Amino acid sequence: MGMEDDTRDFLVRIMNTVSLVFTWMAIQVVLGIYFELGFFDNSPNWKNYLYYVFFLLSLFFLLRYLKKKWKL
Repeated sequence: MGMEDDTRDFLVRIMNTVSLVFTWMAIQVVLGIYFELGFFDNSPNWKNYLYYVFFLLSLFFLLRYLKKKWKL
């Protein structure tokens, strides 16, 4: 009496999504807050611009991947 394959696949997909989003968020928190790339004093420098470009590109690719993964 095992779990049905469809139910197991659905739960694995949920856990993969949660872990991927959590990992992405943890990386953004470390880069943005711990390394202070998300903040700038008077004006942004090249490191801030690079961080925000990386943030937006990685968010775009994450959402694109998740949309493709959840398409039925």
